[in-house]
Amino acid sequence: MDLAQKAPRIYQAFQEILKKDRLNHAYLFSGDFANIDMALFLAKAIFCEHKTGQTPCGDCRSCQLIDQGDFADVTVLEPTGQVIKTDMVKEMMANFSQTGYEGKQQVFIIKDCEKMHNNAANSLLKYIEEPQGQAYIFLLTNNDNQVLPTIKSRTQVFQFPKNEAYLSQLAQEKGLLKSQADLVAKLAKNGSQLETLVQDSKLLELMNRSEHFVSIWLKDQMQAYLAVNRLVQIAPDKEEQELILTLLTLLLARNQSKRVFKNLEAVYQARLMWQSNVTFQNTLEYMVIS
Repeated sequence: MDLAQKAPRIYQAFQEILKKDRLNHAYLFSGDFANIDMALFLAKAIFCEHKTGQTPCGDCRSCQLIDQGDFADVTVLEPTGQVIKTDMVKEMMANFSQTGYEGKQQVFIIKDCEKMHNNAANSLLKYIEEPQGQAYIFLLTNNDNQVLPTIKSRTQVFQFPKNEAYLSQLAQEKGLLKSQADLVAKLAKNGSQLETLVQDSKLLELMNRSEHFVSIWLKDQMQAYLAVNRLVQIAPDKEEQELILTLLTLLLARNQSKRVFKNLEAVYQARLMWQSNVTFQNTLEYMVIS
């Protein structure tokens, strides 16, 4: 499955932009689903030697080098730890006014741009306001609300919502049943995380046990209380416990009965208790009897 299937609406929008030769010099891509794919697609569309219409071939020297992260005129900047330091941005910006090695154009991609130090963001702002040369900047973020407002207001913003139908289809192609695939699609943020989840045999066990527990809980409160211990036994660590609480919420949300709203509220209250360091067993027992 390619980008046209991952993010069809945005893909089509950029096909029109490229066709009319109206690619802006600065974009903000918000959402952790296919935003890097789109940035690299546009980089290849700019440098590809054998495009078909507006679509890069993917096979020429430029496309191959961009995919390998080794094309001289495409710079990808990402955080060191939890921050993008000012000197990293300044070093990148020193190349803005220079002619590219391969041609006149250059592409700069900044991942997790919300992690830029304020000084770094303000330094970048000057170049966004006064573009020099034929440079294109693609800023990527999971949440545009965390991006400096002045930068956000001076870029063209595109939202990249998660495509659950695409992720579910991908999971089914990996061998999951549709009900399992739909659940994993809700858990995964993107395709790479879905790949990891699908290969986790413990996840499938947690899903099956959680689904069985919910079916009991909706029918018989006392039996659900007795079944709590089985959930606790398969989830000894915090990550697994949090995953079970998330799975319970997702599984209950599938149910259309009126009673389920009380169960969802109980799971919500249980999560608050668990986050306050109440033991997982006590949390689930309270959830059921409440």
